[in-house]
Amino acid sequence: MKLIVGLGNPGIEYQFTPHNLGFLTIDRLANDRGIEIRNRQCRALTARTEIAGTPVVLAKPETYMNLSGLSVRELVAEHQVDVTTDLIVIYDELDLPLGSIRIRQRGSSAGHNGMESILGALGTSEILRIRLGIAPDRKVSDGVKYVLTPFRRAQEKVVDELLDAAAQAVEVILKDGPAAAMNKFNRKLENGEQSV
Repeated sequence: MKLIVGLGNPGIEYQFTPHNLGFLTIDRLANDRGIEIRNRQCRALTARTEIAGTPVVLAKPETYMNLSGLSVRELVAEHQVDVTTDLIVIYDELDLPLGSIRIRQRGSSAGHNGMESILGALGTSEILRIRLGIAPDRKVSDGVKYVLTPFRRAQEKVVDELLDAAAQAVEVILKDGPAAAMNKFNRKLENGEQSV
């Protein structure tokens, strides 16, 4: 069993904001499979499905971003998941250009409060994560305001392509492993291009 967690904030006012790209990726994975994320367990909305022939639990913690670790720790215990091999966390990254993807198998939170909460709750930095770039093409004076403000219409196409790519990245990880996914999705970013 694999646990795939997308980070975000519950509530309609946050639904289409940069900070909710994790939630939106989970929704995209569910929609692609004709299922709904509506079971409530471990302070999260969840659904079971199969991706690339692997049974998975899709989860959207409802604890609000900064307390994501509370829900993830309960989900890990509930589903007896090995956090170093069977957990994937998907979240937004203000340090990466909008539309880019970076997959990592370990590391710090790089200042992301949701990931910081998870690392603290699970007591390890050996967690596979898919970071989705949200940095705008111009400098923003207030990062907090930016991540909680809905995407502009001009950004919608890039965001839609990013969600498709993020869903594809999950499939590649489950089918071919993290190294293959990193090779496919990270390389373009390092060449200074967007990955979608």
